[in-house]
Amino acid sequence: MNFKPYKNCLNLSPVKVMTLLALLFSGGSSLAQQGIRAKKNIGFVYPVSSNGTTAPKDTNNFSLNLIAGVSASERGMSFAGLSTIVHHDASGMQITGFSNHIGENANGVLVAGFLNTYQGGKGTGIAGFANLSARSVGAQIAGFLNKEGDVHSLQIAGFMNLCRDLQGIQLSAFMNKAKKSNGTQIGFINIADSAGTQIGFINIAKNAEKSLALTIDENQTTLITFRSGGKLIYGILGLGYNINNKRSKYAYEAGLGAHILKIRSFGLNTELVTSNLEGFKHNENYFKSTFRLIPAFRISPSLELFGGPSINYITTDSEEGRNMTKTYISSWSRNNGQNFCGFYMGYTAGIQLYF
Repeated sequence: MNFKPYKNCLNLSPVKVMTLLALLFSGGSSLAQQGIRAKKNIGFVYPVSSNGTTAPKDTNNFSLNLIAGVSASERGMSFAGLSTIVHHDASGMQITGFSNHIGENANGVLVAGFLNTYQGGKGTGIAGFANLSARSVGAQIAGFLNKEGDVHSLQIAGFMNLCRDLQGIQLSAFMNKAKKSNGTQIGFINIADSAGTQIGFINIAKNAEKSLALTIDENQTTLITFRSGGKLIYGILGLGYNINNKRSKYAYEAGLGAHILKIRSFGLNTELVTSNLEGFKHNENYFKSTFRLIPAFRISPSLELFGGPSINYITTDSEEGRNMTKTYISSWSRNNGQNFCGFYMGYTAGIQLYF
């Protein structure tokens, strides 16, 4: 008996297989034309699918499309190699290689390699690049950008979160922006017209404190620092110069502070900062981590004097950096003596202008 014709039937390309599947489910398509909605859709790309040309009017509880699928609503799992387009609501889980586009509410989970767009809902959007929605009470997680009208849950982005009304949490590697915030913003830069809690190095809001200070420490490093934040937590960024050093003399610092006590014109603050001295022309390193306890006195509504002790940890590979401090609480060497490490007590003092 000759089986060659049957062998040839098995040697089909993916395109031919999907076309045969579409033809196989043509009965479902004819049912849809008679007003009965198909519950499962398998296809290649619209309209080559089991729902055929009626796919935009159908509600599915399962969809599988090699390239892209179109439907009125999804009520279960849907998969597409490139894109899923739903004209109305989607619940369950929608997974695509590139993008999900939901015309109304997404109440399940959207997973896309690049982009999710939807109007609102209680779902979670997970995208390699961006999630865009008008309103949602679910979470958004994106590699680059989340943009949402009202946030009642969580936004996590590799670069930026944007929203109008924040009732939840914005967490990003670079910037968070909200018009009105009763929630928490955590990022390098946080911006809001009116802010709740902002945790970052730069915090901009109409109801946030902002100040410029001139400071000096035990090593004669002089800095101009910008402090910004709310009633409890504030951020610190500073640039300056070391008066004594000949090589590593350009300074910068960044950190966070907290207002732990305020009685009339007296305040007590704590700060945790990291700083560096750089010479640029010389391949030398001097890194310092500092914890400060700082009493502060307001001598006017906009002017403050402050100063207090600090405990510092340094690591340096230069003789100049090691000799900046004469007395160490504890010190040791690493990497066969190439790096010097130590703890010591110091101080910080300055004058600060609020604006």
